[in-house]
Amino acid sequence: MLNEICYVYVLGTKDGGRAQTYVGWTNDLDKRLAAHNSGKGAKSTRGRQWQILHTEEFKTRGEAMSREWHLKRDRKFRKELLETIK
Repeated sequence: MLNEICYVYVLGTKDGGRAQTYVGWTNDLDKRLAAHNSGKGAKSTRGRQWQILHTEEFKTRGEAMSREWHLKRDRKFRKELLETIK
């Protein structure tokens, strides 16, 4: 397997009456966002329209997964990102 660039991303939505974020990692941001918005992403993202609020690039899957873990626990940062949604 080639060393592909991995991305950690934070999605945001205000669909369904309340603002939410979702944190994940992928090798293809466009494909992953399309999957979330078509209902084929993570179960918790189905039925909403998402937009990318934040991305970070990593050289390895392990680094991306570690950063994803930390971002999932950083509620203050994710709340600040939600304030950018129109």
